[in-house]
Amino acid sequence: MVASEDSAHLQQLFEAIKTVIRRIPKGRVATYGQVAELAGIPGGARIAAAALKTSQPTDQLPWQRVIGKAGKLRGRIAIHDPVGAAIQRELLSGEGVTVGDSGLVALDVFGWAFTASRARRTSATASRGRGASPRRPPRSGSKRRASSSRR
Repeated sequence: MVASEDSAHLQQLFEAIKTVIRRIPKGRVATYGQVAELAGIPGGARIAAAALKTSQPTDQLPWQRVIGKAGKLRGRIAIHDPVGAAIQRELLSGEGVTVGDSGLVALDVFGWAFTASRARRTSATASRGRGASPRRPPRSGSKRRASSSRR
């Protein structure tokens, strides 16, 4: 019984994500995180990726318009398969989106809902009177991050 409830909930999340993806206009891109946030799942970038991965060809999704986040103003083709990445690059280029040699896309130029979602976050943060939480400095006093492998 619980499994069927979980499955139904997951299906609802996937449908919400697919609805957002269908709204991305031609010549624009959105990151997985933006798609999830617009679908009502803040922090759900992996759920957005899973929804795309499990989608069927009959869903008619413009999947090529969803990319990974590479920084505040840049996104990146997130497909690790070279053939899939080449197809996504070709489809985006055909829509007028400029994709750099390393797969980077300027979100401030080609991003969909980029300024709207950023403006919402900025106004919400300003109304609370708080900014982003400061990053804690490393305990060792070093400016570099510790390596995950000990030698």
